[in-house]
Amino acid sequence: MNPERGLTIADADGRRDLAVFVEHALRLDEAAVIRLRTRPDGLMTAWVATGLDVLAGRAVAGQLRPDDLSCGADELARGLRDADASGRIELGYPMDSAWRGGLPPDAGFTHVDDVPAAVLTDLAQRGAGVAKEHSSAHGPPASLLDQDVLQVSAGDVVVGVPMRCVFALTAMGFVPEAPGAEEIVRVRLSPTWLRIDARFGSVYRRRGDPALILR
Repeated sequence: MNPERGLTIADADGRRDLAVFVEHALRLDEAAVIRLRTRPDGLMTAWVATGLDVLAGRAVAGQLRPDDLSCGADELARGLRDADASGRIELGYPMDSAWRGGLPPDAGFTHVDDVPAAVLTDLAQRGAGVAKEHSSAHGPPASLLDQDVLQVSAGDVVVGVPMRCVFALTAMGFVPEAPGAEEIVRVRLSPTWLRIDARFGSVYRRRGDPALILR
């Protein structure tokens, strides 16, 4: 146990929330790397690259040391299962060098619009059907992933939401499979990032040069 590097989540519900996030990340990529970073408000965000040029993040309450590190999703899942009574979680070998690319800022996002979550789940289901018909060994075609399947606006600002973000949002389990009529997702924008907030987490798409995001 390295006293200079570790994670403690005392609350069992918080550990379960993070475990669900990690489980979805591993479904997308069994070699996924999770980046953990402490936010200015004291919460911690877990990040993963979804493989869709979209980042996914979930905030939980925890004590992280140091305040920015990366670890294997498989090791984090094991550590969460085996956490001791204090909530101390072993993270395995450091994998900071495996995370290439930047993270979105903690602030600076403008609210554009709210969309019923059911619209997103319906788009994901229809998109999955199209992807199944046209996918190759490399996955869904880029033309489908890059297609804007939803537009939201506020004043003169019009924002397209690509299928990549919809797939990432649902693949990470950030919206319920059968959302109620009152369930919404919130679309926000910064000069460099598109952000979509749902009940269980957020997805981020880099504007301009998505290749800067780790695949």
